[in-house]
Amino acid sequence: MIVKANAGVLGTGHYVPERVVTNADLEKMVDTSDEWIQERTGIRERHFAPDGVNTSDMCTIAAKQALDMAGLSPEELDMIIVCTLTPDMTIPSTACIVQKNIGAKNAAVFDLYAACSGFAYGAITATQYIQSGMCKNVLVIGAEILSRYMDFTDRNTCVLFGDGAGAAVFGQVPEGYGVLGADMGADGNGGKYLNIPSSGVAILPTDEARAKHLTYIKMDGKEVYKFAVKVMGRTAEKALTRAGLSHEDIDLLIPHQANIRIIQSAAKRLHLPMDKVFVNIHKYANTSGASIPIAMDEANRQGRMKRDDIVVLAGFGAGLTWAGLVMKWY
Repeated sequence: MIVKANAGVLGTGHYVPERVVTNADLEKMVDTSDEWIQERTGIRERHFAPDGVNTSDMCTIAAKQALDMAGLSPEELDMIIVCTLTPDMTIPSTACIVQKNIGAKNAAVFDLYAACSGFAYGAITATQYIQSGMCKNVLVIGAEILSRYMDFTDRNTCVLFGDGAGAAVFGQVPEGYGVLGADMGADGNGGKYLNIPSSGVAILPTDEARAKHLTYIKMDGKEVYKFAVKVMGRTAEKALTRAGLSHEDIDLLIPHQANIRIIQSAAKRLHLPMDKVFVNIHKYANTSGASIPIAMDEANRQGRMKRDDIVVLAGFGAGLTWAGLVMKWY
């Protein structure tokens, strides 16, 4: 018999590589400055994964932390969703590799591909499986090694990104707790504004493609910024409306960490003081799909979220995509 259940976060975890790359380090590699980067983005440093460390390795560490906090064994997982645009390889999925690494032999697995909105998309997907009664415990991981797709001759993009992984175990929680409302969407017309041209079958990653820098991140920063300041606050508002709540009910906003100005814009739209917004972009830069779960784990371990708090996740990303999620913390 399928029994409907409420879905909430049982445990969180995260991992970032040891190597720290400061703005001063980047000054030696490209025509930029610490002042220029901080003023426009809020970023001071980021972490880069060394050769030999893959996305699945970071996922595995974050996953074990989340399971430990949740008090669950890997065998108790029904599903693993890895949200990434930098998988170890196309096949097998990174989720399959993580399943093997942690011994989650009973879990169905797949990768989810929504760029910086990935974790929020994954959390909403996990919620549906739990609410339907099909799954009891779902591990959602956001992880990226973006440093391997960065063009260190392009100062407008190479200063923005970092590597890392964040994870959360979603499971059954008492009535009234967990996920209360969500919103997600996309505008494929904006796909041209943020992409990696040679990252699939359309343009194969040949020597010619590499010579033309087509294997690196390309971004129209002005267009992405205009989209982001409009959509991140809006998706949070829609999720709140579906939860029957308003901005006045928010105890903590955990936004995608892409740019401090975008975060401030979302806070302003939601009438939130910045002390109700969790910010760690200065330490990690934009880790894409890992950004929200890394921030959520840090906030969780710092005691920023207490039982009964209303927590809002909001993100946007390449595609262009967006997603928002409202939870009553358990």
